[in-house]
Amino acid sequence: MEASHLNQKLHNHARSNSLPSKPHPLILQCKEHLATLGSSLSTSSSSLSFKLSTLLDLHGCIENLVQLGATQEALGKEPREKWMDELLDGSLGILDACTSAKEALHHTKECIRELHSTVRKRRRGGEMELLVEARRFLTSRKVGKKAILKALVNLKGGENKCNSSLTNKDSENMALINLLKGGEMITLSVFESLLRLISGSTQSKQGSWKFVSKLIHRKRITSCILEAENDNEFAKLDAELQSMILTERRSQKVNDLRNHLEKLESRIHELEEGLDFLFRRLIKIRVSLLNILNH
Repeated sequence: MEASHLNQKLHNHARSNSLPSKPHPLILQCKEHLATLGSSLSTSSSSLSFKLSTLLDLHGCIENLVQLGATQEALGKEPREKWMDELLDGSLGILDACTSAKEALHHTKECIRELHSTVRKRRRGGEMELLVEARRFLTSRKVGKKAILKALVNLKGGENKCNSSLTNKDSENMALINLLKGGEMITLSVFESLLRLISGSTQSKQGSWKFVSKLIHRKRITSCILEAENDNEFAKLDAELQSMILTERRSQKVNDLRNHLEKLESRIHELEEGLDFLFRRLIKIRVSLLNILNH
């Protein structure tokens, strides 16, 4: 009955250039996920795994939303040279950011794997070999951090572009477009959080959420506090290795280092799986947008 009612409702609006006046359940779900992500990004207590999981839920709703006939009708009626091009550019920017995050994780994983192998094979008195590998790891990390910094610059440009294109118009179609662009903005912010975590950075940013908070009708979120240094496992590893290089009692730190590497490898594997799943979902959304443009 419910499915039949929904199909009839969409059919009744098939000739309209706007979505039904009553928000579709998928729109309400999208807004709820946006609100959850906004809250999670404003506190250091929410784990990155939780943020990625919620981001997957958000884009699952967006994927279903852009496949609705009413949504395709609404977007198809808007001036394509503007909004559709912006949505397509935004989807491409998100894919690029996701790719950068995946590459950063892969690079770090390979560095950790080599270091972990040396730690496992280390024989008594083999401190020199461990020191050489620790220095090699930190040198490789510097290379990775430079790549992350470049990705962050590109990502920031995408955020600014998205901010400037949000509109205050009250039409239902513009509300839909703003919802999609709000999803784009919050996704870029999660990727920024991830990239800073991998690089060991704890820099925070201000003010990005006033636009998204307007879309979800929640209180203004004026700051995004990323993971605190004490919770940054990547920064901790860098610090451990620096300490190991400088201290003379390295044998006492090896067991702690081994445990840390094992946990971090498992953590990276979890994040990689989430990003792979998200990347596939982002591809499907982009394909749907391209189909709308071409019809």
